[in-house]
Amino acid sequence: MNIFLTFAYLFFIGSVLGWVLELFFRRFFSGANPERKWINPGFCVGPYLPLYGTGLCVLYALAVLGTDTGLMQSWWQKLILLLIMAVSMTVVEFFAGLVALKWLKVRYWDYRNQWGNVMGLICPKFSLAWGLICALYLYLIHANVLAALKWLSENLAFSFVIGLFFGVFIIDAVHSAKLVARIRAFAKKEKVVVVYEALKTHIKTVEDGLHKKTSFFRPFSEKIRSLPEYIRESVEKVNAGIRMKKNRKH
Repeated sequence: MNIFLTFAYLFFIGSVLGWVLELFFRRFFSGANPERKWINPGFCVGPYLPLYGTGLCVLYALAVLGTDTGLMQSWWQKLILLLIMAVSMTVVEFFAGLVALKWLKVRYWDYRNQWGNVMGLICPKFSLAWGLICALYLYLIHANVLAALKWLSENLAFSFVIGLFFGVFIIDAVHSAKLVARIRAFAKKEKVVVVYEALKTHIKTVEDGLHKKTSFFRPFSEKIRSLPEYIRESVEKVNAGIRMKKNRKH
């Protein structure tokens, strides 16, 4: 099957499944969401996260490469491949977060309170989580992915769905980028960095308090005239929380 179609399919599946994973993680485990609200984890309106789509493509490529080069023949070779996968996912996470932090002035995730973190973008705890995900993929999921790709090669009509997904995704990304540009302009002017999840949580809390009805897939939009005030309040709240934890350590 065409390599472009293969990776397009993997990006589609990974983006959607990653969105579901992050949705539940941020609902039940994230410290930036203490009130346990359902928050759309992506910067786009729709249910997809490009980071996970890219990650699935990387895992697939490494698994295929490991099979072709004989790194799946013994347990220690599989362990080496697993470590390569975990490191690769950590690198993808770091550079994706670094681009958002340095260029957009936005933290899409915040590990500054985690032990051993690097710039708040990666840390041992979540690198271990990536390792577990990589193990699940290598031992339980990869064979199913190969089977799904074989099915796709025999049912190319399904590629229409993939094309539709990318059409909607591109339009959504362009639209959402306008909102991110507004956040970036404010952050650059005020010389602050916005924690995106905390901003969404703060806006959802304020709107719930005002009894405003908002779509789950759009917790805030370009129509919000007071967006700078929301950003300023969420930044102050996050910084206050970080200062409080630092004071406790001292």
